[in-house]
This record gives sequence, structure tokens and C-alpha cells, in this order.
Amino acid sequence: MAVSRRALLQGGFTVTALGALGAATAPIAVGEVRAEAVARPRMYTTGEWGARPANGTITVENHKPTYIVVHHTAGGNSTDYSLSHAFAISRSIQDFHMDGRGWIDTGQQLTNSRGGFVTEGRHRSVEILDGGTRHVQGANVGNHNSEVIGIENEGLYSTVDVTQKLWDSLVQLVAYIAQSYGISPSMIRGHRDFNATECPGEVLYGRLPELKDAVAAALGTSPAAALRSWPLLKPGTSGAKVLAAQHLLRAQGFDVAADGVFGTGMFAAVRKLATGRGVAYEPCYASKTADESGFVGVTTWPLLVRTVRAGDTGDVARAAKVLATARGERMATDRVIDTPTWQRLLA
Repeated sequence: MAVSRRALLQGGFTVTALGALGAATAPIAVGEVRAEAVARPRMYTTGEWGARPANGTITVENHKPTYIVVHHTAGGNSTDYSLSHAFAISRSIQDFHMDGRGWIDTGQQLTNSRGGFVTEGRHRSVEILDGGTRHVQGANVGNHNSEVIGIENEGLYSTVDVTQKLWDSLVQLVAYIAQSYGISPSMIRGHRDFNATECPGEVLYGRLPELKDAVAAALGTSPAAALRSWPLLKPGTSGAKVLAAQHLLRAQGFDVAADGVFGTGMFAAVRKLATGRGVAYEPCYASKTADESGFVGVTTWPLLVRTVRAGDTGDVARAAKVLATARGERMATDRVIDTPTWQRLLA
């Protein structure tokens, strides 16, 4: 019986280096990886796709990465699924990063095309990855580049899904990286888990739990623990979380309407808050994107929330009440709203 790679990965089967289909095995501890469970994917090197030489020294971190980070290029959703197109995308990204950003080379370590072709990004990334003990430092997650290995997925995934070929390729690639470095599937993240950006898009970010489970199945490990992070708010969104953010902004002296709609005034206030607190603007890097400098995200919420009691007066307590009401919760007036509680209310 023919079994697709996606069904194989999600069904708990193991994939050997020979590509044979094996029986499902009992899960092992999170973070423990079975030896050679996942075959090495084909990764086309910088030499194969015609990369320019780096114009500086490639830094190799003398340790394994902590996180595997998923990005989207935020560019067009091409219907050209060929290898030649994957090579062209790699050259385009490198040109943008070197000529537009002024970097020494491509920012991400690896790129995954909509046709499912994986190419090396920054020089030496594949060589060092295969060694399994060190990693090349890239430039794809602000303030965390020494900790991460990043994968740019071709396309924009704010409202549409990835292609099946890209998804299958991503599962195998992430599983191989996790296996090579002994990284738990729980350490798979999206760019927005580190910086206030939409990357890797609402749709692809929403599939990260599925990606973690598929990778865990491929490795024969236990399913990944759920991640609690801060939500992303952007212009055009509305609802209780936006209204809560508006109250929190008002508590810091910003004259924004408390109407639950993310408009231009709120965008400007958030940008001013971040700039004033020294938070660097770290958008999606693979292509020229929309202005995300006023998004509310992982770097913004910690600037907004503070510990209060549910019965306090003022905009901070109002923000907590808005969120609790939206969840159908009633809180005692002496209930302490601390950071973990804010995260739970915003989940």
C-alpha cells in the first residue's frame, strides 16, 4: 500500500536512511531522538545555486542551536515549482540581504521553495549542520541569532496555506535538523515568537503545532508541549485583545480610542512606545514587506502589562476585565493579575 510522506510522518512511522517503511514504535522522552530516524534531505549548496561569495567572515557558533525557527519570505506565491526557480529565489534573497540590508551574506541558514526544494542560505550552513555540533550564525531573528537556525519558506502565508510539497519538505527538513542537533520538537518556533512581526504568516504559524507533532512522529519522540506566547495584533484586527491593548496604552499616557479596533492611531502609539523603550524594529527579513513597526507582539506586551488586582481602578484593571469577560470568567476583586495570568487571558 502506498503511503504519502505526510501520512507517514503524521502516523508515527519511522523513516530510515534507506527510505524503508517501518512499524510505528512507542514514543520516548521529549528531547530524546532515535538514532538515524530521519533521512538527510537533499540540500542544494550555495555553490550549486550560484551564490555570490560572502563579503565577510562567516561566524560559526561553537555550540548547537537552541531553536529551529520557521519564517516566510513574505513574497509572491509563485506557481513555478521548479528547481531553477528555487535557485532564482535564493539568488534574489541573497542580493536583497547583501545589497539592500548591507549584510555579509544571506540571513537565513536554509530556504525552502514552494516546490519543496531546500537550498543553503548563508555559506557553510549545510556543512556545519551535517556535523551536528555547531551552527552557522545567521541574521534572521533579531537579538537571538546566536541561538537559532532559521528556515525561510517561499511565499506569503497570511491568508493562504503552503503547498503540499513545501509542507512535506519542511517536515523532513525540520526533523533532520532536530535529529542532527538533538533538539526537542518543543523548540520549534515561529519568527513572531521572538520579534513583533507577522512572520511566518497567520496560516503557517497556526500550523506550527501540527509541524511539531509531525516532527515528533518522525523522530519517534513524545509530542511537543504546547507553547504559551503573546498574541500578535496588527491594523485591521478587532476584538477584546485589541480593546485590552488600547486600555494598556491609555494607562501609559497614550491618547488612543478604546473602541476595540486596531487603527492608525493605535499603530502610531505602539510604534512610539517601542521606540521610546529602545525596542529594535525586527521585521521579516527575506523580502521588502509592509511596515510592521507598530504591531503588538512578543516584544510589545511585556512593555504594556503590569501586575494589578482585578478590583483595582484604572485602565490596566479594565484591560484585564475585558479579557476575562471575553473568556466568560469572573475574577475575585483580590485576584492578582501577574504576567502568567496576562498570558493565559490573552491565549
